[in-house]
Amino acid sequence: MKFGGTSVGSPERMRVACDLIAKEAARRPVTAVVSAMSKITDLLLDTTRHAEADDQAGIDRGLETLEKRHLEAAADLVAPEERERVCRQVSELIGEFRRIVSGMQMLGHRPPRAVDEAIAVGERLSALLVSEHLLSRGIRATAVNAATAVVTDAVFNNASPIMDATREKATARLMPLLEAGEIPIVTGFNGATADGRPTTLGRGGSDFSASILAAALGAAELWIWTDVDGIMTADPRLVPDAKILDEITYSEAAELAYAGAKVLHPRTLAPLVERGIPVWSKNSFAPEKPGTRIVPALGAGNSGARAVTSMGNVALVSLEPASSAVSGVHIMARALDALDRVNVEILALSSSSYRQSFCFLVRNDELERASQAIETALALELTHGYVKGIEVNRNVGLLAVVGEGMRGASGLAGRIFTAISREEVNVIAIAQGSSELTISVVVRRDGLEKAVRAVHTECHL
Repeated sequence: MKFGGTSVGSPERMRVACDLIAKEAARRPVTAVVSAMSKITDLLLDTTRHAEADDQAGIDRGLETLEKRHLEAAADLVAPEERERVCRQVSELIGEFRRIVSGMQMLGHRPPRAVDEAIAVGERLSALLVSEHLLSRGIRATAVNAATAVVTDAVFNNASPIMDATREKATARLMPLLEAGEIPIVTGFNGATADGRPTTLGRGGSDFSASILAAALGAAELWIWTDVDGIMTADPRLVPDAKILDEITYSEAAELAYAGAKVLHPRTLAPLVERGIPVWSKNSFAPEKPGTRIVPALGAGNSGARAVTSMGNVALVSLEPASSAVSGVHIMARALDALDRVNVEILALSSSSYRQSFCFLVRNDELERASQAIETALALELTHGYVKGIEVNRNVGLLAVVGEGMRGASGLAGRIFTAISREEVNVIAIAQGSSELTISVVVRRDGLEKAVRAVHTECHL
């Protein structure tokens, strides 16, 4: 079971999480993975920025807020006779964070490795509070730092698991607890390299942590508790008549997450595929609702589109050789290699044949990194005019229609574009993979919401 930030965002929500854990643990072994309390990761990151800028007042405010929120939660969650001990442990963890930010302040710099160690404190505090509340109810539980169970590469801030090593380490760390009848409460979002350097799995990585551990331990199921009822056919804020999907495939869920659906971390499902472990996306605020089940494949009869999602905080980057004498394929290869080196995700890619121009979509918060990487990689070509200047369009949005059943669905793409055009929304770029799982459409930002509603209606979702 994985609990997101809102599901452990207050003492009341932690109690509910513990109710859900205890209920299931009464009938089978459970491992829980917890996020930091809501807004805490942002607070920790903000405090490290104040440290880098040598802003002592900002550091003090961050530490005060961090300590106040967790000490108040501890006082609320544990029995009076245990409060002093638990509050001391909370203070010790916050002391670790204080030590790290003090080092950043002295350096005037935030090394990625130090940032990873610092922000993982949020999850460690949550794991401590949840495990201590379970203990106060007579339920055996142990807080576990995932750095002792999840082995990753050394890409700080966005690490990937090394599954064979993780399987060995997680089994050694967690199975003895489960076999002894204890419930491991594991920190989400973080891990460590094979030589023990702390890492994190990127924003939203608690989902990923849970799937890594589910695969490593051979879990029967993975339950992801969030604050929504399941995976929907569209964002209900844009489409009021959006419906909950009873079932969806791994591939469909991953594509929706990648294209903006805020239910699962985009990399969450990858570790589960080999073992075929099903996933439930459920609402901890309404646990009686069935949620959405994510499975390897659906039965016959699921044809056409399943859902439409969108993303507004994006930018379209375009590159074009100045003449046909310059190989567009070579320019594209160099640009994509540069983006890969700085770990920028490409949301959609489209190219033309004769002019050999191409464009790609990235998140706004990765745009500066992407632009700098391409300018560096193509510095010679840009300086001598072999490649036209990099064009950036921020006034765009991404719409993605997803469904395993779209393959061979005659006329579907035409209907989608007709629906968008009826709303007088211009299509800027189109991308569709050979799998026909997703049709991605880039439109003007001010027409994105209208386009989503039109496509949702046209596809009878």
